[in-house]
Amino acid sequence: MGGVTIPHDQHLVGHSDADVLLHAIIDSLLGAAALGDIGELFPDDDEDNRGRDSAEMLEAASQRVSDEGYRILNLDCIVFAERPKLAAYKEAIRVRLAQILDVSPHQIGVKAKTGERVGAVGREEAVMAQCVALLEKIV
Repeated sequence: MGGVTIPHDQHLVGHSDADVLLHAIIDSLLGAAALGDIGELFPDDDEDNRGRDSAEMLEAASQRVSDEGYRILNLDCIVFAERPKLAAYKEAIRVRLAQILDVSPHQIGVKAKTGERVGAVGREEAVMAQCVALLEKIV
């Protein structure tokens, strides 16, 4: 999650490596620059994307945003998961995200919320992530 291995007795399932946080960040960056979404850039019917490393996908999306003349000012990320508890991993996630995006960890906020045993997240049937990206046009 967030490019960091977090021990747990379950795993996420998806066409790529299913890193839900990295996928949310990709969508927020592309959306903030009006460049479409993750499904347009990395379609799930393309076998080249099966099992693909989400960090590589984030790097490519970030480069596309940069090529359009934007730079990242801030990311505000939330992961919704009943388990595993993420508090002990938030700083490592921030550092890893900063490495992938070539920004300071101080530009990245990571929060973790549970479902309080309600809904798909609370029943541990799903993990969700949201991210808001603030970009600045520099070109």
